[in-house]
Amino acid sequence: MNTKVTTDRHSAETALVLFSGGQDSATCLAWALETHAKVETIGFDYGQRHRVELKSRLNVLEQIRTSFPDWSRRLGEDHVVDLGYLSALGETAMTHDVAIEINESGLPTTFVPGRNLAFLNAAGALAYRRGINVLIGGMCETDYSGYPDCRRDTIDAQEAALALGMDRTFRIETPLMHIDKAAIWAMAHDIGGQTLTDLIIEYSHTCYIGDRKKRHDWGYGCNHCPACDLRSAGYARFKEAA
Repeated sequence: MNTKVTTDRHSAETALVLFSGGQDSATCLAWALETHAKVETIGFDYGQRHRVELKSRLNVLEQIRTSFPDWSRRLGEDHVVDLGYLSALGETAMTHDVAIEINESGLPTTFVPGRNLAFLNAAGALAYRRGINVLIGGMCETDYSGYPDCRRDTIDAQEAALALGMDRTFRIETPLMHIDKAAIWAMAHDIGGQTLTDLIIEYSHTCYIGDRKKRHDWGYGCNHCPACDLRSAGYARFKEAA
């Protein structure tokens, strides 16, 4: 498992991290804080069923500022954008009380059509106004639930669309794109040691159901939705390899 982290403390760029408060985005945020001179964050309220993540993301940010003073000096503003129209366009298991299963299209019912595209579009618009050219997201092709908007081809197309539509060059960095959940755990540990690993376990939120009552060695969750399955299995492989 190759999880070596290459960092450049001399980067003068400011980056905008798409930050949900989950394991992946928390790891991306740590990666960004190690590779960019300044980092801002953006979150999205789209009527998600697991709305607890909106609180979790604030807790993660607070803990990062407290636990990593060097990062705190580079961690700038946090922004939250209302994208409630996504839940109004149709029912999905991420926005309504719908069973999590594979539907007739072959995609899981947790797929919210256009969600990542909307996230990147809103992030691009905010970045434009704030003079930021780097967007960072936790999209991943390796351990994912079949979402077509997580593929690097989709990200490349969106990167080109943002540049054309705003007449400005944007770069969308996806540091998790080609690694699995075990490697994501290992990346977090490589970047921030046990302090960051424990922070992600305790404060980040991944469970699609929004369960913050059941505590496991990998964090909180229902332990049976696809997000919990990926997170728990990845943590087990990470611990075995440690």
